[in-house]
Amino acid sequence: MDHKAAKRVAIVGAGTSGLAACKHLLARGFRPVVFEAGATVGGLWTRTLASTRLQSPTAGYRFSDFPWPEGADTYPRHDQVVEYLAAYARLFGVHECVRFRSQVVAAEYVGAADDDLTEQWAGNGEAFGGDGAGVWRLTVRHGDSDPTQVYEFDFLILCIGRFSGVPNIPAYPPGGGPDAFRGRVLHSMDLSDMDDADAAALVKGKRVVVVGSGKSAFDIAAECADANGVERPCTMICRSPQWLLHDISVWGKLHLGYLYMNRFAELMVRKPGAGLASTLVATLLTPLAWLISKLTGAYYKKKAIPMREYGMEPEFGFAGSISSCKIGMLPEAFYDKVRDGSVVIRRSRSFTFCEDGLVLDGGDGAVAVIPADVVILATGFRGDQKLRNMFVSTRVKAIVAGSSDTAVPLYRECVHPRILQMAVVGYSESLTNIYSIEMMAKWVARFLDGAFRLPSVPRMEQSVAEWGRYMRRSNGESFRGSCLGAVNIWYNDQLCRDMGCHPRRKKGFLAEWFQPYGAVDYADIQ
Repeated sequence: MDHKAAKRVAIVGAGTSGLAACKHLLARGFRPVVFEAGATVGGLWTRTLASTRLQSPTAGYRFSDFPWPEGADTYPRHDQVVEYLAAYARLFGVHECVRFRSQVVAAEYVGAADDDLTEQWAGNGEAFGGDGAGVWRLTVRHGDSDPTQVYEFDFLILCIGRFSGVPNIPAYPPGGGPDAFRGRVLHSMDLSDMDDADAAALVKGKRVVVVGSGKSAFDIAAECADANGVERPCTMICRSPQWLLHDISVWGKLHLGYLYMNRFAELMVRKPGAGLASTLVATLLTPLAWLISKLTGAYYKKKAIPMREYGMEPEFGFAGSISSCKIGMLPEAFYDKVRDGSVVIRRSRSFTFCEDGLVLDGGDGAVAVIPADVVILATGFRGDQKLRNMFVSTRVKAIVAGSSDTAVPLYRECVHPRILQMAVVGYSESLTNIYSIEMMAKWVARFLDGAFRLPSVPRMEQSVAEWGRYMRRSNGESFRGSCLGAVNIWYNDQLCRDMGCHPRRKKGFLAEWFQPYGAVDYADIQ
């Protein structure tokens, strides 16, 4: 039997990252098993609001070797995205590897001692370790069956993402939580899981309050406004407004990629693990980076989106939104809904529940009561807790997702230096996630194929620390995890060198430095 086929590899999740990981493992001769809790491929795209569309243009959100069908919308609907992912899975034989309605409820590393690591990861720096390597024991629930079944694998790849599973619920003072409210309270995750007709019926004719300032909050508020109009306006409670754009072109002509997604733009960024020369260049170019951020931000504030008029001006600069991935696309004609009164925006640092709605803290001692029948918390997810919940070992739970100071402690954003025979794909964000996800999948597949070994455990931990410092510096108070937004090319350069591929992917000096990079530039890396 071929030694690759004999190696048992499990992938958890059949969203974009799970599909990419499976495709590239198949291309290198492995036969992975993909466990997917849902009934189809597509991950989050199968559980979303009826009006949800792709935020990135199709030219940027695509697999490197699989274009969108001719005539596809620039910003496709969520069902079109699901079909694109399903077509990818069918073409490359991924679909045959997926076990649907199969939820992994526990993962445990069994066998080799993983609490007293040698200098090398898994003993030799290789994916499957040396003699006496352990196995991953997965407990899986198929459908609604009980009891569960147990499987063993030589390598585990987690593709579970960060934006689902465990909702982030705000903390409330005693007596001020949802129990004090006589209406209905739910998280945006619960709304997305509903059938479209049930979700529409929930908000129709109701006084709806949406809490949050990210993309999902705006989408929900826009749907509620369409359902109820000015007769029962939807109220949005926002604490920290983010950059949500109407268009990805500045001044109507210049694509943002030419300002933030090319090599020259990354010269202006202090990159993790870079040498003295790179840091010096970034320092010298700081005034230019500041000017670009100011001009870009001013355009969106004054010319395109009336943020200041409605108190929605972000508290951080435009460049900061790129480096922290705190940026998105507005629902169509959103501020028209604000103007006509079908959406009402209220700013508040905190809130509590009362019997009839929400009590807002105005910050100066003043309070206001917002009447409501339904409150929807679009307050994000606890991706770190979702990751921890996968594991049986208390030690692994404690270290796998890090802490508030060392979130996502993964070497190359894929491998934990002290958790053996496991990789994570798709936990880190980027401005166009599928682009970075596919590169991670290629790196993991080549690693499993023996194309390279990992460096020593101390060296990996040093690299993890360097990236952690960069993330904290770039994200400031919003530091929650890993975002490759401002250093995606630099990150891909490192992956390319590991894989033995040339990192410079463009033809010609000007193209290399000034054209935006994307997935297609790495299409020949398989």
